[in-house]
Amino acid sequence: MKIISGTAHKQLAEKISSHIGIPLTDVAVNSFPDGESFVKINENIRGSDVFLIQPTCPPTNNNFMELCVMIDAAKRASAGRITAVMPFFGYARQDRKDQPRVPITAKLVANLLTAAGVNRVLTMDLHAAQIQGFFDIPVDHLYATPVLVRHLREHYVRNMENLVVVCPDIGGVKMAKAYSSALGVQMAIVAKHRVSATEVEASAVIGNVEGRDVLLVDDMTETAGTLCAAARILKEHGANRIFAGVSHGVLSDLARERLSHSDIERVLTSDSVPMAQGPKVDVVSIAGLMGDAIRRIHAGESVSSLFRI
Repeated sequence: MKIISGTAHKQLAEKISSHIGIPLTDVAVNSFPDGESFVKINENIRGSDVFLIQPTCPPTNNNFMELCVMIDAAKRASAGRITAVMPFFGYARQDRKDQPRVPITAKLVANLLTAAGVNRVLTMDLHAAQIQGFFDIPVDHLYATPVLVRHLREHYVRNMENLVVVCPDIGGVKMAKAYSSALGVQMAIVAKHRVSATEVEASAVIGNVEGRDVLLVDDMTETAGTLCAAARILKEHGANRIFAGVSHGVLSDLARERLSHSDIERVLTSDSVPMAQGPKVDVVSIAGLMGDAIRRIHAGESVSSLFRI
């Protein structure tokens, strides 16, 4: 097994390699003055099972292109099998045509990865689960729920009887149901309307949150508009303490500012991307989860046991 890291999230790659007990492969990944990516693998990987760790988070285009260049370098170095380990899958929100004359970029990304020479993809909490079907190669889709739920039980909520899990939009009902089932609590939904790419209006709450502690769950947040709008209307409906659990904290400066002035006490997220940090943000590492998956894939074992909460 060979583990190669790109520049997108070297810290997570180091944690994963430490968990597995295999050092990162010596590789030079840098850019020319004009911005072109360059990769040179400084070790023999002929016939090896190669895992390339590279979340395609912002700057998305740079990180994705760097991943493709790493795949090509590994392929031309006669790697036995190449697995793209993408803890965060960029462009996942462009999974369908919701307007005339727009692309389905998630499908394009799948095509480009396959054309570059990847044999398998390992990712976590896709924004749209059907993206797995965009690939004609195996895709292992993990969930951060077990890791986040464990942390929630130990550090956040002591009295589960007073907790309700809230989905901040209709599209995340399945994820919210997984959290509510794991925690053994009720669920509610916030109906929202997106005004623009950075502005969201919450219009109604379906379910009872009065006098209850609330856990808002979502697969990702970038500007925190959905979470903050949901928290605002939940407070208006009598919610007590409000927490948030997010798989991918792709937090911009706008998101950190919004969260700092919002009704949300704490935001729990994974370290799938390097920008998961801020004054109200708690980060739980998924290095163990990803490392166990890599070890099982290499050994030809099932990864389904990693879904258990």
